[in-house]
Amino acid sequence: MKSPVRLLPAVLCLIAIVHLSGQEDFLKIEASIVPRKLSKGEEGAVLLKLSLQEGVAVSPQPDFIIEFKPCAEIIFPKNFYTATDLEVETAVRGDEESLNLEKAIRIPFTISPLAKKGSHILEGRVKYFARSRAENWCVKNTAKFYVTFSTRPGSVRKVP
Repeated sequence: MKSPVRLLPAVLCLIAIVHLSGQEDFLKIEASIVPRKLSKGEEGAVLLKLSLQEGVAVSPQPDFIIEFKPCAEIIFPKNFYTATDLEVETAVRGDEESLNLEKAIRIPFTISPLAKKGSHILEGRVKYFARSRAENWCVKNTAKFYVTFSTRPGSVRKVP
């Protein structure tokens, strides 16, 4: 049986999850697509710049996950991405490991050959565990983002 002292952090975390869940977004997301206008078959990327509230860190475990709502115009290689998939660096402060979110996260995609011409909206979300060492809490949270992009009527020509 585990000692009560060793279970205390888990109990405090559980209390914080119940107390803080859904109350606050600790993660701000600036999303963009490059290039902004794309042709059928063209490759592009979603760029996510993540910033945290002061004193808050994002835990690499359990999983940090980025998901996209299905969009007929965009083909992603995977359905979701973890910090490991995206090679997000980690930093160790004291005895705790956290994600280093200073660099923008780049997620490649291809425009579908069946994409319709016009403006579109890509929706996504980031699932993460935020924590504050100073305030001794952690919470599972989700942050949503939206980004617009345009598709042209033509296809990209492949150069031999």
